[in-house]
Amino acid sequence: MSEHKATIIWTRTTPDFTYKTYTRDHLWRFDNGVEIAGSAAPAFLGNPDRVDPEGAFVAALSSCHMLTFLALAANKGFVVDRYDDAAVGHLAKNAAGKMAVTKVELHPKIAFSGAKLPTESDLDWLHDKAHRECFIANSVTTEIEVLPAN
Repeated sequence: MSEHKATIIWTRTTPDFTYKTYTRDHLWRFDNGVEIAGSAAPAFLGNPDRVDPEGAFVAALSSCHMLTFLALAANKGFVVDRYDDAAVGHLAKNAAGKMAVTKVELHPKIAFSGAKLPTESDLDWLHDKAHRECFIANSVTTEIEVLPAN
């Protein structure tokens, strides 16, 4: 149906190339010209001022869930004024003993307005349907849990 492309660019900036000395800094370039400064997570010798792949993965899952939720809410006649999510990804060993983002917790806080406000049952349905219809969630095996906002 559609293609989504990214170009990843990395260049060696040090005279030597050892695990501890090479830079993890790189660039993500997308079809629309947007560029994002990427690196490894600081725990893996990355630059804390750049986006790491694990954080981007969590953000992609959260963003996809939100966008699907907003579409569903609009189609049901609910008016969403604000949607905030403090998503958390957990890096751990998976069943095969490999490091993976094994779980992502979504903590959406949503503000509604208008005459038609969702009930708890409506919210449960919206989140469940958003999870089942999210393109990114359907693309991964990571457990994704929607939790009440703190």
